[in-house]
Amino acid sequence: MTRVAEPSPIDVARGAGHGFVHSTAFEVLSRAGFVARGLVYAIIGLLAFAVAVSDTGMLTNQQGALRAVAEQPLGGFLLVLVAIGLGGYAIWRLFRAALGHGPEATDGTLDRLGGLGSGLVYAGLCVAAVEVLAGSSAAGPSSQPDKTTAGVFDWPGGRWAVAAAGIVLLGVAAYQLAKGVRRSFLEEIKTEQMSAGTEMWITWIGTVGHVARAIVFGLVGWFLVKAAVEYDANEAVGLDGALTKILRADYGPWLLGFVSAGLIAFGVYSISEARYRRI
Repeated sequence: MTRVAEPSPIDVARGAGHGFVHSTAFEVLSRAGFVARGLVYAIIGLLAFAVAVSDTGMLTNQQGALRAVAEQPLGGFLLVLVAIGLGGYAIWRLFRAALGHGPEATDGTLDRLGGLGSGLVYAGLCVAAVEVLAGSSAAGPSSQPDKTTAGVFDWPGGRWAVAAAGIVLLGVAAYQLAKGVRRSFLEEIKTEQMSAGTEMWITWIGTVGHVARAIVFGLVGWFLVKAAVEYDANEAVGLDGALTKILRADYGPWLLGFVSAGLIAFGVYSISEARYRRI
């Protein structure tokens, strides 16, 4: 009688992971994550647009957007939902990084590395949302990029690490730009379930949103590289700093208006993904 080999712990874990990603709970968490991500980007865009058109309000980053949610009526309840959504999005991205499960049931190496990075970022935002709920006033690392960069400079090879982070962000920006211009994001959503009008709408907001996101990521990456080259942590900026750079440029309010409208468009696109994304 032939003895059947018992599955290894790795095989058991992989099987459990695949079972989870095909569950209803995983799909609900993932789709809630798109709503949460869209809400964060829409708030950042709306606040930036207010600055562009009336020079009032404030430019903010992701943590600032979370605090803006908390300040609304029923803000605590809303922020709990946002935190759950951000956690769900992080889980979805991390599982895709681990298992390579995408729209066609497999992701390439770059897709999986992107999923790992994105999952870690949104896990951090989920933690930031919990800290806001807990009443923590401490600024997160991404809200003080110059101080974070100064700390990294003290590491062995820290200057190279800052430069590498900037180059990675420039790569992400190029990827987002290509995705928007080529409209390859449509491959990730269920266009077959859309009417012609809905598909046209999703196409336009997705294109504008990805291009605006690429501009912001590109600026953050560029100034990180600049900080490393000049060995000056003050050159490093976060998302809000990138928007400030746009505002201070020639025709700054017009440029900021375009980029902020694009971030709002990306937020709406992300919320639309909650309905149509291939999980």
